[in-house]
Order: sequence, then C-alpha cells, then structure tokens
Amino acid sequence: MEEFYRIRRLPPYVFEEVNKAKARARNAGADIIDLGMGNPDSPTPPHIVAKLIEAVQDPRTHRYSVSKGIPGLRRALATYYQRRFDVGLDPETEVIATLGSKEGLANLASAITSPGDTILVPNPSYPIHQFGFIIAGASVRSVPATPDEDMLRALDRAVRHSVPKPTALIVNFPSNPTAYLADLDFYKEIVRFCRQHEVWILSDLAYAEIYFGDKVPPSILQVPGAKDIAVEFTSLSKTYSMPGWRMGFAAGNPRLINALTRMKSYLDYGAFTPIQVAAVTALTGPQDCVAEVRTLYKERRDVLIPGLAAAGWDIPNPEGSMFAWAPVPPAYAHLGSVEFSKLLLARAKVAVAPGLGFGEQGDGFVRIAFVENTHRLRQAVRNIRGFLQAGSNEADPASAAHGPKVPA
Repeated sequence: MEEFYRIRRLPPYVFEEVNKAKARARNAGADIIDLGMGNPDSPTPPHIVAKLIEAVQDPRTHRYSVSKGIPGLRRALATYYQRRFDVGLDPETEVIATLGSKEGLANLASAITSPGDTILVPNPSYPIHQFGFIIAGASVRSVPATPDEDMLRALDRAVRHSVPKPTALIVNFPSNPTAYLADLDFYKEIVRFCRQHEVWILSDLAYAEIYFGDKVPPSILQVPGAKDIAVEFTSLSKTYSMPGWRMGFAAGNPRLINALTRMKSYLDYGAFTPIQVAAVTALTGPQDCVAEVRTLYKERRDVLIPGLAAAGWDIPNPEGSMFAWAPVPPAYAHLGSVEFSKLLLARAKVAVAPGLGFGEQGDGFVRIAFVENTHRLRQAVRNIRGFLQAGSNEADPASAAHGPKVPA
C-alpha cells in the first residue's frame, strides 16, 4: 500500500540507527555514556518546582487553560525581553506561549505556508527548522549555517534565482547543532535584506542564555524595524533545566503571532496551568540558577574539548549552546557521520548524534552534548582515547584482529 503523502516527504529518522544500536548495547549490559541527545540532566531549580506544587494544589488550575498562555506568563516573557534585550513587547499582540519552541515553530510553519512555497533554512540545522515547513508542503532551499558573508551571499542568490521567491528564512544562533553565535551587526544585515525583499524571519533563540565568554547572544528583535518581519522563539528548557515541562514562547511581529494564535486555538488549550504559573516564577524570580547552568556547561566544555584534543581529536571550542560540533577524525572521514557514530558507540561506549541528521552538509561531523557530569565526561575521554589509539575501523576488535568468523 502506498505511503501517506506527508509521511513520504519525511526521510527515515537518521538518529534511529544509532538509537537502536545504543539500546542493543544497553540491553547487553554495556555502560553507555550518552552524549547524543541534547537533554539537560540537571534538576529544575527548587523554587520553580515549589511553585508548581503550590499551584497544582488549587483545583481551579486543573481546568482547561488558555491556548496563547495565561496573561501573567505573557507579561513575564515581555518583562524578560525588556530586562535582557531592552526590547519592548505588547503581551497581548506580540507574545504567545508555546508547548516548547519546537511546537511553536512547526505550527507557525503550517500557519504561514502555502504548498510549493520556498523556505530558506541553514544546512546543517535543527531538524524541525526544515521539516516543519516540509510537512506544511513547502520546498526548502539550503543556505550556509555560518553567520557571515557566505550566508548573506546565499540569501541574495536565493532571492534572485528561486521560483517562487522565498517567503521565509530560519535563523538559529547560538546554533543547534553547530554552536555558532551571531552578533547584532549580522542581524542588522539579515533584517535589512529581508525587509527589502519581503521575507519573513523566524529566529530560534532557545540557547540565548548558554554562552561562555564576553560575546552575549543578542535578540534579532533588538534591530530597529525587526518586528516588521520577524518573530523569535525562546524556551525555558535549557535556561532553567525544564525540558520535560514543554514551555516556550514566540514573540515579535503581531501578524505572525496572530497567525500562530489562530492555528493553536484549533489544536490545543495550552500547557497545564500550574506549569505556566511555575514558568512565571522562572522568568521573574531569582536568576542565580541561570548563571549556575551557564557555569555548569562551561565546566563540562572545559573538560571535554581539551581532553579530546589531548586524545588526538581536535574540536572547535564552542562559545555557546550545550554542544560541540566535532569534525569526524580524518582517519574515519570516509565512513560518514552515521557509521562513525555507530563505531564510536561500539568501541568507546560513547553515544553522539550523527551530523547527517541535521542536513547533508553535516555529514562530516557529529554533535556532542554536554549532558553528563564531569566524572562521566572524563571517562568518555579515556574511552575515546583508547578507541583512537587502537585505530581500527571495525566495530568488533576480535573481528579486526582475526578476520571474519567462519561458522562451525
């Protein structure tokens, strides 16, 4: 029987091969150090959890909530933008709460896309950036993921040569998976170009608070005139270690916010009210926990990157996000990212995310997430050092040493 139309447009999930291998290894009793999924391992700060518990005791909070987010939560997000970026937002028309940024991106893609539209998406990038629009019926044109002249030149070529002309552009800095950071000057160029050519901008700022140096990630909404064409997605998942709570936001252009609001009004009643109440506390309460999360990821980065360099695997030192974007070592480059990830799992007992899962331009890389404590990261470094020093491309050391096994 023929596959459903929208499912036909989705390729096999690249990460599934590694996930299955990881499950088999664990079932066999192997101790796998999992640096594959960007799943924060720290507990949610106690004052946020306490507010959830308090709110859930009130039975009135157990009823249907508000799809666009309770008013206090939308005001809290506007307060955050004012405090962090000096950007003013109208909580009624320029802010909506989402079930994580991923849901918001996907539903806005459905709201604003006509079949056959051309959408510009960095390659490599987080899968929903591309597939949210593909599911909605659009065609995706890849542009470089680097926040520099290469992307700007590609945007110019795309506007001149794409048929139909692009209607939207995705940007994501600090980036998942590449960890690239953009500055305000780059955003100014993006906004100028997209205003000139009437292209919507969807900015994914989920890692706004995860940075390690003096280069503090800006918001694209800081650019004068950005709200004419741009909407920005943020999330509490990484900033406050709340991934399972599924609490995110979209903010910016009122027309785009209204489109997302109307779409969501048919699809959900918003997050559970106690979660929204606790999210208000996250945004408006003590912010020491944000600095602590930032310090935690920096400590982990500073264990992993130098450790792997000493083991013979040179990886760019990320300035932000919770990821390292690691080129596959030259001796294994011919394998591609999926086979290398499976080999690393089998030989070093370390799971990473193959770069191919983020787009074909990512196939020479793997993404390493800082989601284990420093003790486990040092163990991962030791395991990887042993694997690299052994130098075999075979998953089974016995097979490499003795050749293929012959059945008795």
